[in-house]
Amino acid sequence: MTVSSSSVRTGVSAPTVSGIDRSVLDEQSFNKGISLERKRTERSRRPFLLMLLDLGTVTTDDKRGKILNTILSSLSMSIRETDVTGWQKSGTILGIMFTEIPIEGRISIVGTMLSRVRGVLYNSLPFDKFNQITISHYVFPEDWDHHVQQRPSDPTLYPDLERRERRGWLYSGTKRVADILGSLVGLLLFAPVFLIIALAIKLTSNGPVLFCQERIGQFGTPFVFLKFRSMYLDNDSKIHREYIQQLIAGKAERQASNGNGQGVYKLTQDPRVTRVGAFLRKTSLDELPQFINVLRGEMSLVGPRPAIPYEVEAYQTWHRRRVLEAKPGITGLWQVNGRSRVGFDEMVRLDVRYAMTRSGWLDMKILLLTPRAVIMGEGAY
Repeated sequence: MTVSSSSVRTGVSAPTVSGIDRSVLDEQSFNKGISLERKRTERSRRPFLLMLLDLGTVTTDDKRGKILNTILSSLSMSIRETDVTGWQKSGTILGIMFTEIPIEGRISIVGTMLSRVRGVLYNSLPFDKFNQITISHYVFPEDWDHHVQQRPSDPTLYPDLERRERRGWLYSGTKRVADILGSLVGLLLFAPVFLIIALAIKLTSNGPVLFCQERIGQFGTPFVFLKFRSMYLDNDSKIHREYIQQLIAGKAERQASNGNGQGVYKLTQDPRVTRVGAFLRKTSLDELPQFINVLRGEMSLVGPRPAIPYEVEAYQTWHRRRVLEAKPGITGLWQVNGRSRVGFDEMVRLDVRYAMTRSGWLDMKILLLTPRAVIMGEGAY
């Protein structure tokens, strides 16, 4: 749903064009509009362009608002009725949302829009004022590059997530303290088990004890994920990659399991897994080294499972919410509610539900339910 551009006024309006009052949304309303437009795009799959005009000292020097009115008037003549104008940062950064951009030719269309806005401002403003304006742009959905060690999702497109993080500072701080204490206790408590597992792996197969793999953390930031090695050395990931792609596309079939006969959405006869590895996976003991990831702040005790880069590449846009809205965890709502017995879309919904309703009480409840899920071994392979 597109936000109406005439719903909130700031006291500065552009002239009426073709009977349309091009009012400017205030900061709160415009940033809320970005969030709503992003969610609409997740459903429609039609991108939108967010263009930001950093006005620098233009508004500071513009005591009577003449230059600002000139800017707004010029923009009104170069954007569509469905596009939305507002303050991304009050009095400093003016934003325009160009909605419903065709997927085909997206790059050239965005380039044309940028050129049009620059041209209109260049022709309508004094040269010294034009030079003070910096224009930046963001297109959603974004192209995520996991080959660089930085966050691929730009915070500008996620004002609701940034606002939630600020408002939930007490919960976030408490959760981090619990993560540090919990991971330290876990590492100390399971130290003897670490030694036994390490010896079992070394005595039964060649290769290192730990399996290190790049995974995707919160906001799409990559990190090195740790597990006890459960596979033979130098195996081919093609079999898993193909199954994951089918799973995400909704084309994967349930695999036979030893449980209640319902089957699971997971490779159960994986030839890459060692005999010791099969036991570690069934009992979830292969997950124990992730206490180190928690201690380093890359994961939490509770959260969505961290995704593999080639998994994220196959995501639909709305699937990304599971890696955006919460830090990945060792256990989570999915693990204690069906695990691999539910399809991929349902797993994402469980992860998003956790992110939207997370609290200290919910985290404690999930942690208390985890031992039962591990003992029962439902969906574990």
